[in-house]
Amino acid sequence: MAKQVEQEIDTPHQSEFKDVEGRQHELEDVSLLDGSDPRIKEIKRKTDIRICGLLGVLYAMAAIDRVNLGTLLILIFFPFYIVFQPPMIAIARKIRPRRFITFIVVAWGLVTVGHGLVKTWRQMLALRALLGILEAGYFSTSAYLVSTWYIRREVAKRNSSFYLLGSMLGGFGGILAYGLQQMNGVAGHAGWRWIFIMEGVITIILGLPAYVILVDFPEEAPKSWKFINEEQAQLVIARINLDRRDVITPPFNMRHYLSHAKDWKIWFFAANFMLTSVVNYAVAYFLPIVLRNELKFSVAAAQCLNAPCYVFAIILGVTESYFSDKWNLRAPFFLLNCGLEILGVCVLGFAKPSGVRYFGAFFIVGPAFSNIPFSLTYQANNILGQWKRAFCSATIVGAGGIGGIIGSLVFRSQDAPSYRPGLYACLTAVGLCIISMCTTSAYFISENKKADRGEKIIEGDPQFRYTY
Repeated sequence: MAKQVEQEIDTPHQSEFKDVEGRQHELEDVSLLDGSDPRIKEIKRKTDIRICGLLGVLYAMAAIDRVNLGTLLILIFFPFYIVFQPPMIAIARKIRPRRFITFIVVAWGLVTVGHGLVKTWRQMLALRALLGILEAGYFSTSAYLVSTWYIRREVAKRNSSFYLLGSMLGGFGGILAYGLQQMNGVAGHAGWRWIFIMEGVITIILGLPAYVILVDFPEEAPKSWKFINEEQAQLVIARINLDRRDVITPPFNMRHYLSHAKDWKIWFFAANFMLTSVVNYAVAYFLPIVLRNELKFSVAAAQCLNAPCYVFAIILGVTESYFSDKWNLRAPFFLLNCGLEILGVCVLGFAKPSGVRYFGAFFIVGPAFSNIPFSLTYQANNILGQWKRAFCSATIVGAGGIGGIIGSLVFRSQDAPSYRPGLYACLTAVGLCIISMCTTSAYFISENKKADRGEKIIEGDPQFRYTY
């Protein structure tokens, strides 16, 4: 009898203890995911600067380079940039981003200096091909690295920050090139040579500190110059596993890596990125032409007027990404930007007053450049597995290279002054973006409903749900 009373007394206390312990774990999980844990806030402050800030500055140097040469040399660059995406990101995963990114940035800086010292066109073509190989590893590795450090509803702000910061700084590249060209004749070099020499030197100077500043993947971060300690690294890993449970990276297997190409969604993600890139590259080449030839601004004025459009892009993109992460919505913001792009193309291409046309440029550059990080975030939110994530990053950035080829060709000098084929190409690209985004989002909504009813497991994880 005494034993029975003892059991009746102990059992409620044991049950109560388990309940409290369970609630404590649940509260801890919530604080890790919503970022309210002060330890997580401290880690994110560090990573925002050392990852997103640095990647944005380095990306600016890549962006500046691509609009300084004629069409032929641009076309030489992109095939190598596209083909070398998958192997480069696999190498980055193997040898760690800090070493990989430092090497390729310094190397492409040296190659850029070489552009200013060449003696023949054949040498220039060879350097452009080499530059395409080196830059192939940068953007996809950067996007992949960001996705490994943040949970799904935090990556929009970070993708926007690093990409749009780089694009904004790159938007001042025209002013930099115009200034460097004034060195014409110094040391016997033509002005165009000084553009490449100095831009290459700047790239090297910025690239070298990356070895100390940049960090590797979370599980390797404690080795990155004591950036965070082992306990902090485990906190990051814990919250990533709570969010999507794919921190562990299995050994690399080529067949398994390439098998991800069977997932049709990846090609829709790639289409979003490619078609958005068409508009991005087209406006990068077309806007200075319009400002100089059609709106009759001087070369110096055209270069200066180009930059505010990119400042607007970072304001728009960062603002949208803040609310996108807050509400955990991607497609509505992407589609909103598509609508603004259509408005911008129509105003810039078909309006008459110069001021109105220039105003239209803001509504092409801002939304088009903002949709690049949204494309990255949309795909990163809707895949599981480290090697699939790496393959997808490489695929969509490679597709962006195809968009770069198209965008650099659609505005032809023989189409002046109306440039109708280029304008129609941009409108077509935006229209196809809308179709692609609506198709995948409708599928995601349908699949989530099936998973909620217990009819399907998404991406092999019963708890995973698509983000749209």
